[in-house]
Amino acid sequence: MKLENSFIVIPGFGEKTERKLWKNGVNHWDQIEETDHVTAGQRTKATEFIQKAKKNLEVNNTPFFNNQIDSKYFWRLYNNFSENACFYDIETTGLDKNRNKVTTVSFYRNGESKTLVRGDDLTAENLRQEIFESDIFVSFNGKRFDQPFLEHNFDVSFDKPHIDLMYACKRIGLSGGLKPIEKQVGIAREDVEDVNGREAVRLWKKYEKNGNEAALEKLVKYNQYDAENLKRLLEHVHTALRKEIYEPHL
Repeated sequence: MKLENSFIVIPGFGEKTERKLWKNGVNHWDQIEETDHVTAGQRTKATEFIQKAKKNLEVNNTPFFNNQIDSKYFWRLYNNFSENACFYDIETTGLDKNRNKVTTVSFYRNGESKTLVRGDDLTAENLRQEIFESDIFVSFNGKRFDQPFLEHNFDVSFDKPHIDLMYACKRIGLSGGLKPIEKQVGIAREDVEDVNGREAVRLWKKYEKNGNEAALEKLVKYNQYDAENLKRLLEHVHTALRKEIYEPHL
């Protein structure tokens, strides 16, 4: 399912209209001008939106969609921008963005992982470069935690669509933290099964105070799993939502 299969993202269109169109064989933006299952006013609004949206899709201008689409529908953008989707996660010394520090940030994009480390290459400039190179962002509870932490501590701005899987998971009945949900859907980790948020803080302290490279290596591996596993989780969620929302009406 791609964005072009969605009508609910068009101003003035709701779930009922979208389902009606799908049920009547209208499942792509290109078909909207020929159908008689919308009013003249709806057709005008659709045409205006679709023309703008297509132009922005062509040039990967994702900030346009960040401002035009309700965030609960961002998951429908994934197949349009999967190649350059950025899965990311941060580790910190605590939960308060005003008092605590970001220790590592891992990005997973185009099949490659990169981790920025505090005191080394974790800088505002490098974060801005990662944001610039990404089309959309994917996190777990990132809208409430990771993004505000980075914006506050590094003065960066996430102006592109951000798929927060915590909310998308709840829509298909998956609740709780990232690790329990991974187990529920069969996503595994190796060599860091004993690491959680608290242990991640301890690993950082071992590295910061004693230069323990093994502790840093384990922390980075744990952080990278947090980012890399988001891809498999999003694909699981995307398939489930497609089956629930889209396929029954085709």
